[in-house]
Amino acid sequence: MGKIYNSAAEALDGLLFDGMLIAAGGFGLCGIPENLISAIKDAGTKDLTVASNNAGVDNFGLGVLLQTRQVKKMISSYVGENDEFMRQYLSGELELEFNPQGTLAERMRSAGCGIPGFYTKTGVGTVIAEGKEVKKFNGQDYILEEGIIADLSIVKAWKADDTGNLVFRKTARNFNPPAAMCGKVCVVEVEEIVPRGSIDPDHIHLPGIYVHRIIQGEHEKRIEQRTVRQREEA
Repeated sequence: MGKIYNSAAEALDGLLFDGMLIAAGGFGLCGIPENLISAIKDAGTKDLTVASNNAGVDNFGLGVLLQTRQVKKMISSYVGENDEFMRQYLSGELELEFNPQGTLAERMRSAGCGIPGFYTKTGVGTVIAEGKEVKKFNGQDYILEEGIIADLSIVKAWKADDTGNLVFRKTARNFNPPAAMCGKVCVVEVEEIVPRGSIDPDHIHLPGIYVHRIIQGEHEKRIEQRTVRQREEA
């Protein structure tokens, strides 16, 4: 069965439902599935729980779903660039489950490997550990973290072939592969679809077995924070 679809809306057709859990790739504004996010906004799917490293920024990335009140809960590591996120959270409109970045990535990756949970020292003795099982290994405490199994994964890659083998670029590789792995269905948007066999097998970052649907899209190269110094007068 062909994996390539003509648009984000077509690729998401039949997959969206209210109250679902979505795993979204990206790191800051790098490697975010912006076309798929826009299609979810247009579909009006609501009461979403979204597992993602961050919540985008105002007016871009996952921030657009926050503005339309389609997200009820975020499972995230960093949310410091989004004023609307902060407003909704502080007013009690939005639930937040904080995860250390490595823990969040491993919760996705382990679920994709069929591992239901794992023990980690990260978060021991902090609010992260509240309500979680604690077990000693070699005399030290570890907390149990459960894998995240998402109803849908939405990710962005640099290249794909028609079977779904993926190549990511640089920082976009941080969270996109584990996010792709943990979804019951994975939809990917890419900058380029290349012929089958043209990707060196050693250069494939995620095999096509994890990928169900693919679109090729146009992407905006935004800079999350631009810092420049004033020009010195001669």
